[in-house]
Amino acid sequence: MLDYRFIKDNLAAVKQNIAARCMTADADAVVSLYDSRTALVTQLQELQRQRNETAAAMKQQLDTDERTALIAAGKTIKESITRVEKELQTVEIKLDEAARKIPNMAHPDAPVGKLDTDNREIKRVGTPRQFSFPPRDHVSLGEALDLIDFDRGTKVSGQKFYYLKNEAVFLEQALILYALNILRKKNFTPFITPDIAKQDILQGIGFQPRGAESNVYTLEDEGTCLVATAEITLGGYHAGEILDKATLPLFYCGLSHCFRREAGAAGHFSKGLYRVHQFDKVEMFVYCLPEDSARIHNQLREIEEEIFVGLGIPFRVVDTCTGDLGAPAYRKWDIEAWMPGRSDEAHPDGSWGEVTSTSNCTDYQARRLNVKYKDDDGKNKYVHMLNGTAIAAGRAMLAIFENYQNEDGSITVPDVLVPLCGFETIAPK
Repeated sequence: MLDYRFIKDNLAAVKQNIAARCMTADADAVVSLYDSRTALVTQLQELQRQRNETAAAMKQQLDTDERTALIAAGKTIKESITRVEKELQTVEIKLDEAARKIPNMAHPDAPVGKLDTDNREIKRVGTPRQFSFPPRDHVSLGEALDLIDFDRGTKVSGQKFYYLKNEAVFLEQALILYALNILRKKNFTPFITPDIAKQDILQGIGFQPRGAESNVYTLEDEGTCLVATAEITLGGYHAGEILDKATLPLFYCGLSHCFRREAGAAGHFSKGLYRVHQFDKVEMFVYCLPEDSARIHNQLREIEEEIFVGLGIPFRVVDTCTGDLGAPAYRKWDIEAWMPGRSDEAHPDGSWGEVTSTSNCTDYQARRLNVKYKDDDGKNKYVHMLNGTAIAAGRAMLAIFENYQNEDGSITVPDVLVPLCGFETIAPK
């Protein structure tokens, strides 16, 4: 959430930012409601002053007529206070609702655009493999090697659910442990987080628990949702708290199941493990001082790069365009791995697919969740909050299957995972 005064003082820039993000929000309404609230607060304070004066006067030596007049005045003031307080409460609710629809400001260097094709590529690491045989996609490989069963996942749970089997079970656990071990060496505090969070925590992070645009599963009559990422539960961990400045930055990582409705998601490149309703992920989350967030954002991206360099998978880094940032992010980097199975007429050898992202959300989430620190001047100020994917197991496994496949139908396991999963090759049964 942006500061109300900031929205008022920078109205034109805020409206331009909303348009650049391709979002719908009424900044003019926020300013109008903010002015109404300010006027009501001033009015309430004046009434409270009059009430105090009347109460003080009642303690003086008064004749009957004076006392009667003061009692009548006091009653009128009390009724006015009740009326103004009710109006103020209504305006504050409307102001909060309108302001929560305003997205965070975008970094000045974030490319303006609507589609992922508008993202700006900033670097490439590794070279896509040249196959001496026609490469297969991960769905074909997974089914042929009896590693994934999409058909029975659909039969039991519905579309975009699946069973992992045999070596894929150990490979996923190896990927998770591989990422956790890297983060442990970098002094992240590890968590296994709840799979359920209250709706107000989701709203604080920036997710919409309800409505056509919601990407989360709501638990009816519970006031809770299944989490779409451990960003939600790690971000809510310190909700309503004042953190000790000396402890910042706090580096957390959380392993969780992730549940996403993926409403409207379809297309050739969404098949298989790329876009599913349930997957496992290790998420990084940081609480820090405002002056440190840009540096730490780059640090999180470097960790993501280190993970995929270790896996030996070619990738590129993109600066995400404004229309693909979502509401909370000030700036977001995506890592897109090379996926040979993403082939079509336009991309006969394959294409890039997102496997991680990292976002600097500045104080946007902290304001909504009321997470502060006490600064050296004695004032409580909002922390900055950042998040980043260490490993999304399904998409990482997808990239391994397609990049490490062999002509005989087998898959070679990346060297860094062999000690963790216990085998070097996944061979045809």
